[in-house]
Amino acid sequence: MPLLIQNRGVDRFNATADLFDKYPHLQENARTFHSKPIVAVDPKCLLYVQQREFAATTPADNCVSVIGSDDATTCHLVVLRHTGSGAVCLAHCDGSSTWSEIPLLVKAVMSLSDVSQEGRLELHLVGGFNDESNTSHKLSHNILAAFQKQKEEIHLETCCITELNDVVVDETHRPIVYGISVNVKTGEVFPSSFPYKGPAEELRSARTFTGGQMADIYDSSRGLVKVGPCKWSPNLDIAFWLSQNDDTILRYLSTSPMAEPPHFVQHMKSTIRFLLEHPNPDCLFPGDQPQLYHRTETGDWERMVHS
Repeated sequence: MPLLIQNRGVDRFNATADLFDKYPHLQENARTFHSKPIVAVDPKCLLYVQQREFAATTPADNCVSVIGSDDATTCHLVVLRHTGSGAVCLAHCDGSSTWSEIPLLVKAVMSLSDVSQEGRLELHLVGGFNDESNTSHKLSHNILAAFQKQKEEIHLETCCITELNDVVVDETHRPIVYGISVNVKTGEVFPSSFPYKGPAEELRSARTFTGGQMADIYDSSRGLVKVGPCKWSPNLDIAFWLSQNDDTILRYLSTSPMAEPPHFVQHMKSTIRFLLEHPNPDCLFPGDQPQLYHRTETGDWERMVHS
């Protein structure tokens, strides 16, 4: 049982409510967390993580000082950090393959850490709410259970998930916190919003929309964002969605139609347009090579051209 709370191993539990009853300080910690102000993160220092992506780095990184993600309704945002090395990973998990994804996050942090260095792995979980289909509850339980299966000891520090991240507005349940960031230098985790979600925002969304698996999007040794290569089949049928009204798109393309942020429908439409404009993704990846983006002196992500 390598998942620990207050330095004690966590027994198996059937529901998150059991866990929160046994460790009431988690409820207090969640209240403290979601009462923090939401920080709009400066794109010049940010590495943005989309759904079904993760990124890991260390405090020595000169290109990235904040990793963040948002638009999590039933999805969960996971931060894992080694207190000795400062190596940190942030992932946006949607339940597509939780049991295979969690080991990737642990491996990413451990590979950037000196195993002989003192310190411990600390876990921060944020996301989900009391949705009608219990999607959030299932994901909360599976993520915690998957971390329990790891051989490394992992200390659960922040657990602002599902019923602890739920608020009722106009008789509708919705998340309190939709987005978070982690400060790479200090390890601080805080609620966030993001005016910029690139680079290659539409391409990355298209990869997830067409069923792409959890992807590591960052090479911290070179300070490069890497995307793809991606594969999808031409699908002209999806043009159907562009003629539908917003309510229909919400109802059928969201796991939580009543709780989505206001830009959800527009985001879906732009992703579908991108897929229709690029029916064959091979042309986006010459030589079957990933798209690479480096940070310029002005702080923007710029695509590198393969020679």
